[in-house]
Amino acid sequence: MILPQLTSRIVSTVAPNCLWKAGWNFGAKGMLSVERFRGRKQRGTVFPPFLHLSIINSCNLACQGCWVDVAAPRTMLSTAQLDAIVGDAKAHGNSFFGILGGEPFLHPGLFDLLERHRDCYFQIFTNGQLVTPDVARRLQRLGNATPLVSIEGDAAASDIRRGNRQVLSRTLRGLEACLEARLLTGVASSLCQSNIDTLLTEKWLDHLIELGVHYTWFHGYRPVGPESSPELALTPEQLVRVRRFVVEQRARKPIAIVDAYYDGEGAALCPMAAGITHHVGPSGYIEPCPIIQLAVDHVDDGPFFETLTKSAYLADVRAAAARHSRGCIVLENPRLLLEIADRHGAKDTTQRGTARAELEAMTPRSSQDLPGREIPERHWMYRLAKGRWFNDFGAYAKAKRPAALPAAGSARSDTP
Repeated sequence: MILPQLTSRIVSTVAPNCLWKAGWNFGAKGMLSVERFRGRKQRGTVFPPFLHLSIINSCNLACQGCWVDVAAPRTMLSTAQLDAIVGDAKAHGNSFFGILGGEPFLHPGLFDLLERHRDCYFQIFTNGQLVTPDVARRLQRLGNATPLVSIEGDAAASDIRRGNRQVLSRTLRGLEACLEARLLTGVASSLCQSNIDTLLTEKWLDHLIELGVHYTWFHGYRPVGPESSPELALTPEQLVRVRRFVVEQRARKPIAIVDAYYDGEGAALCPMAAGITHHVGPSGYIEPCPIIQLAVDHVDDGPFFETLTKSAYLADVRAAAARHSRGCIVLENPRLLLEIADRHGAKDTTQRGTARAELEAMTPRSSQDLPGREIPERHWMYRLAKGRWFNDFGAYAKAKRPAALPAAGSARSDTP
């Protein structure tokens, strides 16, 4: 009965034009883009069906574990660069783009991007504090974007995690503006030691449903960046707890629950290693994923499709990550990542210039890959969707899981 309830909630609370754009630009065209990706990959060419663009580094908050240079001078992708990326990706069948920052609503060309590419669908990762009723109504008129509002705990935890005051109340005002404008709206939470007991609960899910939120996304905190706060990272037991909660609640609650790090059988996967997604940072460098701020290729090097698909660096990172494990190479073996970056002469894409030092200082820890503790999907809809459109696409078929990693100090650990 969950699917009819969820469908009824969405249909009755989302504006018709937003429903149509989500169903067509993201749903139908998104599935076609995955099929094209599958065909290209079988021919030896990897171009992700889902691209993530960090369009600006600036933000009005300063969160723990943030890897973005939010306090540095403003850097952002130009409108010409954004048009080139999106236009070239569209020409090869893509229709979905994740828009990140910093805070995307600080980019003066955000709405121009949405307006020029009405045949695409955009998921905007935002803290919600700049989403006024006027901004929300403008999004509703366009219909081709879904705000994903980040909430990191109760009022006290949010202020600590996000480096400001009254963070939660201001974020909730933005969330309410989205819901009142009848936008398809989600809430994302980075689960860590300070918020897991508050947010990973049925009470919190019920509250989101009561507010009118349509989907939510739980992901584990990643201790990266200049102020990584490793004490906040989840233990392996907590990672299993998160997975079990998501699987159980997907079959019980009329709210969609997103995850990007497991297949339908519960085996871990890395979207980057599978070739499902890559990332463009605010300085224009094409990175394996948002938390890997080392790159060789730039969007101005030539046609975006050609630059990405011919990148030896990106191919090497994907292959090494898949050979290493089904988890996150950054968390499990940062030194292996550094070896690859050095081999290709990768540039530190941060303004702070400390990406290499941060990786060198990291202590290897568990990510989502916990062999023997897999929890398969219970709901048929999620199993079907993951089986066909979101899985590892053979990335791990030839990979051998090592009992231990090759270099001292880089051994995979099942303890944080």
